[in-house]
Amino acid sequence: MITASLKKKENIAEYLLYMWQIEDLIRANGLDIDKIQTNIIDQYKDLSEQQKKEMREWYESLIDMMRREDATDKGHIQLNKNVIIALDDLHRRLLSDQKFAAYSAQFYHTLPIIVELRAKAGEAKTGEIETCFNALYGILMLRLQGKEISEETLQAASQISKFLALLSHYYKLDYNNELFKD
Repeated sequence: MITASLKKKENIAEYLLYMWQIEDLIRANGLDIDKIQTNIIDQYKDLSEQQKKEMREWYESLIDMMRREDATDKGHIQLNKNVIIALDDLHRRLLSDQKFAAYSAQFYHTLPIIVELRAKAGEAKTGEIETCFNALYGILMLRLQGKEISEETLQAASQISKFLALLSHYYKLDYNNELFKD
């Protein structure tokens, strides 16, 4: 909860990947707040009882959203979809403004990777930005499972990370009303 707030202010890409992981943690615990209390919240020994109570309430609200939005088995809650929508919007604005030629160059350097990933996605095609996040999240899951990741995949992830880092930087500036100042 505190981690999510900090990540959202500092790095929107890290925030979104973190929130997707939280959704999966909730699913792994069967959307059961008591299991989440035992397996996650109670593991934070350095938190006060009040902080643990607030964390439980946060998880409860996410569980409620997941149930109401039919994201109990897969998919993402609207809260997280809105981040993708905002990043897509910013992405389009940056591409259309000559002032951000370096951003456009980074995107066009990443585009062949995005095209290849989208071709492999079959029916589950997503937008360019979400495709990048799906790739990084997939690699994160492979790492957590201790699976081997090819050098080619690591190079692609590195390029996607550079691109999303730049987008996140511009997002932070835009969020603080510092991006399109003249």
